[in-house]
Amino acid sequence: MTPQDASKHAREYCALAPIIPVLVLNDPDRARLLAEALVAGGLPMLEVTLRTPNALDVIREMAKVKGGVVGAGTLISPQDVRDAKAAGALFGVSPGATDALLAACEAHDLPLLPGAATATEAMRLLARGYDMLKFFPAEASGGAPALKAIGAPLPQITFCPTGGVKSENAESYLSLPNVLCAGGSWVAPSALVKAENWNEIEALAKAASQLGANP
Repeated sequence: MTPQDASKHAREYCALAPIIPVLVLNDPDRARLLAEALVAGGLPMLEVTLRTPNALDVIREMAKVKGGVVGAGTLISPQDVRDAKAAGALFGVSPGATDALLAACEAHDLPLLPGAATATEAMRLLARGYDMLKFFPAEASGGAPALKAIGAPLPQITFCPTGGVKSENAESYLSLPNVLCAGGSWVAPSALVKAENWNEIEALAKAASQLGANP
């Protein structure tokens, strides 16, 4: 997969909904029901972060859900890429980008949303062929005003801001012309997941799916 194709497919996935749920889950037994609730609520693109011991098993379970597009977040190494692909991940997300990570995703045909927080990082990824990027950590890097400023000289790059994005500030990002979607964890709070309150999670997803619909 070329960098251009990797970025093109990542862009197609990002266009599915305004919010990508960022999921930190260690319980494969709850994975499928959680994914079903989020997909039913209108959020089909799901990012499972590789921050828990059972994250790969969670991806395997979520990959079985009809209508879901499940990916792996926090990809750091080529081994992460291989493991994610084997588990059924359809895309990858990374907090930053290294040549080794990019090469691994390209070699294993895994569309990647690579992270960038500065104009220099974004330009380096653009030079390689990536024009759909993750802006991370969004709030700590200056939030929507910073992303708007980066977009002025680099209008050919589109972003998915993640990191500190919440229901209260998501619209400030989604209203920017260089933002296609945003990543957030508020749609699947740990308390509701532990309580297996899938109806409430579906309701949160439905509300999030309408963000940015009426600019």
